[in-house]
Amino acid sequence: MTATTSTPAQRSQLTPLPRFIGAQQTRSPCPRVGPIDTLPSQEVLEKVVRLRTWSDLSGAEARTRLRAAERMLNWLADRPGNGWQERWDSCESDPGPLSWVAGVAAAEERSLRNFRSEIVSGLAGLLLCRLVLPSYDFLVGYNSVRLFADVRTEHSIDAFTRAEEAARTRGMAGRQVSQALTVLSKIVLHTGKDLHEVTSDDVFEFRAWNINRYGQHKSGIHGAWDVLRDIGVLDTSQSLRATLRLGQVTTEELVAQRQIQCPGVRDLLIRYLNERRPGMDFSSFRQLTSTLASTFWADIERHHPGIGTLDLPPEVADAWKARLAFTSGTKGPKRPRRGRLEVLGRVRAFYLDIQEWAHEDPSWAPWAVRCPIRRSELEGVSKRNRARTAEVHQRIRERLPHLPALVDTAEKHREDQATLLATARQTPISETFAHAGRAYRRVQYRWDTRSASQHGPDAVLVTDESSDERIELLRKEEDAFWAWAIIETLRHTGVRIEELLELTHLALISYRLPDSGEIVPLLQIVPSKSNEERLLLVTPELASVLAAVVCRIRGADGRVPLAARYDPHERVTGPMLPHLFQRKIGWRREIIGTKILYRLLNETLQRSGLTDRSGQPLRYTPHDFRRMFITDAVTGGLPVHIAAKILGHHSLNTTQAYLAVFQEELIRSYRSFLDTRRAARPAAEYREPTEQEWDEFQKHFELRKVELGTCGRPYGTPCAHEHACVRCPMLRVDPQQRRRLEEIIRSLGDRIEEARVNGWLGEVQGLQVSLEAARNKLASLDRLVRTRNRAPVTLGMPIIPGGPR
Repeated sequence: MTATTSTPAQRSQLTPLPRFIGAQQTRSPCPRVGPIDTLPSQEVLEKVVRLRTWSDLSGAEARTRLRAAERMLNWLADRPGNGWQERWDSCESDPGPLSWVAGVAAAEERSLRNFRSEIVSGLAGLLLCRLVLPSYDFLVGYNSVRLFADVRTEHSIDAFTRAEEAARTRGMAGRQVSQALTVLSKIVLHTGKDLHEVTSDDVFEFRAWNINRYGQHKSGIHGAWDVLRDIGVLDTSQSLRATLRLGQVTTEELVAQRQIQCPGVRDLLIRYLNERRPGMDFSSFRQLTSTLASTFWADIERHHPGIGTLDLPPEVADAWKARLAFTSGTKGPKRPRRGRLEVLGRVRAFYLDIQEWAHEDPSWAPWAVRCPIRRSELEGVSKRNRARTAEVHQRIRERLPHLPALVDTAEKHREDQATLLATARQTPISETFAHAGRAYRRVQYRWDTRSASQHGPDAVLVTDESSDERIELLRKEEDAFWAWAIIETLRHTGVRIEELLELTHLALISYRLPDSGEIVPLLQIVPSKSNEERLLLVTPELASVLAAVVCRIRGADGRVPLAARYDPHERVTGPMLPHLFQRKIGWRREIIGTKILYRLLNETLQRSGLTDRSGQPLRYTPHDFRRMFITDAVTGGLPVHIAAKILGHHSLNTTQAYLAVFQEELIRSYRSFLDTRRAARPAAEYREPTEQEWDEFQKHFELRKVELGTCGRPYGTPCAHEHACVRCPMLRVDPQQRRRLEEIIRSLGDRIEEARVNGWLGEVQGLQVSLEAARNKLASLDRLVRTRNRAPVTLGMPIIPGGPR
């Protein structure tokens, strides 16, 4: 039986493939490539015989497959349509290309399984000849791993070979390579293109189909995209994830999302926002746009249709203010709006800006009307700010005493997971081992028993015998390490969350003192919120943490890999840099995201079991560590103006709001000290230091050596504890002085006992404070010794290669 052919005119009327750039897909006819769609059955079978994959088959097996392909063609030829592709499309979903197999197998009294296997093998030959272009839905149901492997033998052999080499060069494991190549094989089968003809739209189409079918993209899509980049098929330097990320949109698009009806007000808002945009970051600009276009004007239009002027009647303005006082209640009952005063302030600034600009530019004059918000309505801002400051102070007072417990929990969990992982690696599969009083059994994933081409990435999997919980130890150990590194870095630096995630290997610099030759390590913080970069002194504890991070992320060549960070607030992707807080996800390097950071922090808090006075679990945020860092430093004797410089604050008032336990009298005394000094010698604040002053500054670092270690007191500050170093948080204990510190602790214990015997209760209280401080110093010293006992890490010089591949 021969197929009905279609004319060239009919072929030219077929709809081309759509370009998919989003997550929606509609099935459309696939374009035919070449004249095979019009070939009769006999010529199609001749092309099937000449397939490379059939050349190695025995004569009997080849004849069986050929008969199966002929039976498939005979059934397909009876379907309605002009050409093989139209017939295939007419039956692919209903009743299905293989719907007839069960009936024929029953009529011929054959095994359904064997007969279907024969027909499937024959259909594979037709698909490899590109007689028809199947849909992705059919390929999933067909589920023939052999077919996808044969595609790489029949079509674009050289390109697929280079793709496999590129995948392995990128560090993909066997299973990841197979997934990426399977995705490329499906795209080649579906589009009818050779591999070097595949475009980014074809990958977007496959991703859109995955999202529509599974709700998320399946494994292999990112690998396929990266492989196509590496072999030069896709002309892009970005990963698929970076390509799909949202960028900054225009003001017109942001305002259009609010569906404002009045064209005059819409144009005015766009013009006003464009005037304000250059002086704002994108996150603040989006917030301002949402306030003016949605919270303010869209709400007014929704409740007062037809209004077209900014000169609001009093009843309209009062009704809007009443609605503003409470949330809309779309996600629950209405509650008082916390940001009500901020919204009123932005709307008032909007009206006043137009009035002021109208004096310079008459084109603003038609919109310069009276402001519906009076100044008296904003008088509660100061009171509200004081209340928020008090809430923050109370929050820090509750959390600062529990910080050592949180740090110990993170460190112990990290060491516990590292020990558990090492023990499991030494245990054979199916064997049981004990750790920390619990029994574990070493097991393996299903793919670990497959062939080398399907083998997945290395994994260490165990089952908890008491709870039957299956645990992936590599992932658990990595989470424990990064939770510890994040907490330690935040508490030792006080950096913001975005500054933490933007730390790079290049930020580690050093300064050598000219007289003593001492090397002072420094950490460079790149500009973030205040657009000012600053330098922080690296303490030995922080240096140990950063060294551990560098040691973990280094590649086999000793270099820190390059990665680009996407800023979700500004919606921009940064350059490729050797970021410190990066993780390896499969073969890709990704910067730790904000959600992952919060998850790791919350899991550590849950593990610590910390609660507040009411028994509720304590919740820490990364900014809490910033406030605790500076509170601890200032109470230890650091001047407020130096603290402001460390935090990168322009205003001293901002820093004072961070100080939860700092007394107002002490703040006033520092202010008085600064005012007196500047009044006495105002020019000295800005002139170059004299040689005598510079020598005095350098001698300060040379004179920091004390009995138990090194004094970290900043230059120009007095000793706040009257040289009672054991109480001072600025003391960095030398590990070699551990025996002396133990003697001091024993001596303090004996003196406390003597004071109690003699009834010196005041002396007892003071000695107990010193004893508690000495014990904390000893605990910190032990923690430092444990980290130093690990293998040394050579940081080396940061090296940036020529660029990403």
